[in-house]
Amino acid sequence: MLQVVAKRGRGRPRHIEARMSHYEPLQRPKYEYRRRLPHYQNASGALFVTFRTFSNLILSDAARDQMMRHCLYDNGKRIHLSAAIVMPTHVHLLFWALRDQAGWPYSLVDILQALKSSSAHTLNGLLHRAGPLWDEESFDHVLRSDESWQQKRDYIRQNPVKVGLVRTPEDYRWLWLDPRGE
Repeated sequence: MLQVVAKRGRGRPRHIEARMSHYEPLQRPKYEYRRRLPHYQNASGALFVTFRTFSNLILSDAARDQMMRHCLYDNGKRIHLSAAIVMPTHVHLLFWALRDQAGWPYSLVDILQALKSSSAHTLNGLLHRAGPLWDEESFDHVLRSDESWQQKRDYIRQNPVKVGLVRTPEDYRWLWLDPRGE
């Protein structure tokens, strides 16, 4: 049995910690395997997630607009989103999973499945195409400290600058950062 206890300093701002209940022992597996990669979810840690388009499909401006709407949809419902960016061939998200009415954290697998499935349906219609839009696998990383959270947030913010799409992060219209800095 895995027991997780909420502690400060695990990559959570104070206002999120205040909304989180004390954790009961979790009887879920440490890893959930989906296809080839293990996906670990700490009930109280921030998650950094990256997923790519299938066969490096380049998303149009309109498709990136729509994908950003999908990324923001569950903010405050199933996740607390800190940062999101929709690049031409991939998406980065930094968030905490919120809890359902029974007190369980929403599963990373369920969050990503809902996001990728609904966005694929919408974007395939927009792009007049059929078939897979996203790679089956995603890369996810549980953050272990506030420093790591800030590093990932800065990485997301600087991503379009680093690849030469814009001069400053603020010039990239598919970048969303929580305005409270969380």
